[in-house]
Amino acid sequence: MVKNVMLYRKLKNTYFWFMVIGFTLFTFIPLFLILKHTFTMGWNELSIDFIFNTPKPVGEYGGGMSHAIIGSLIIISLAVVVSIPAGIITGTFLSEFPKSKVSSILRTFIGILSGTPSIVIGIFAYVIMVVPLKSFSAWAGSLALSLVILPIVTRSTEEVLKLVPITIREAGLALGFTRIKIFYYLLIKGNRRALSTGVILAISRSMGETAPLLFTAFGNVYLSYKLSGPMATLPVQIFNYASSPHLEWQRQAWTGAMVLIMIIFSINVLSKLILSSSERRM
Repeated sequence: MVKNVMLYRKLKNTYFWFMVIGFTLFTFIPLFLILKHTFTMGWNELSIDFIFNTPKPVGEYGGGMSHAIIGSLIIISLAVVVSIPAGIITGTFLSEFPKSKVSSILRTFIGILSGTPSIVIGIFAYVIMVVPLKSFSAWAGSLALSLVILPIVTRSTEEVLKLVPITIREAGLALGFTRIKIFYYLLIKGNRRALSTGVILAISRSMGETAPLLFTAFGNVYLSYKLSGPMATLPVQIFNYASSPHLEWQRQAWTGAMVLIMIIFSINVLSKLILSSSERRM
């Protein structure tokens, strides 16, 4: 009887092990095909000229997307400065005071915002910033992207902190910590690796957004650091080149997509390395 039970458990374990491996491979197939096609189409146009130069006129070979790469980094940096702290603070509040009326209102707002299409967020930013100021701007683009980032960071922070045992909080109180110190040292710093996963996911999601930037930052054919004026971004530049009838621009659109993937991958790797080095120092 015991042997039969053990055999059944081993077979069940093997079955589920193969199921997990199979579904994991199944999810990697479309990702692999997308990456393979993007790198195959875009690799030939990748060069130093593409990374460090601005576009050339139609019909002239060469040029690049340096203005769009820099513009994307500027706008996403502005969005991160506002939305990441706000999202972490909001998520912490929701996890610590889940039954308060304020939490109920915030949770409803975050749920609606997370389900709002990005193009609607772009129209909202257009109405409240572009129309009153009568100009497309990097500020408007960063506002739109911050609204994309905020619900992702808030939800991930709330779920991560819910997993922290109540005994950790009680131990902090027993040691004489204030609630603010408990939030910062025990909850935020103590779970920064888990929290960083949601932050990286939010940044990666926002870096690929095109629709909000079409209504806000709009685009620019020149390298511009003026935050109150139109600014080029990589997703919008890829969209414009991909929909162009010029073959040279279409090829550069694939290269731009490849560079965007490489930037997102670099952000993921660098953030993991920084977190690992900081943990080793501690």
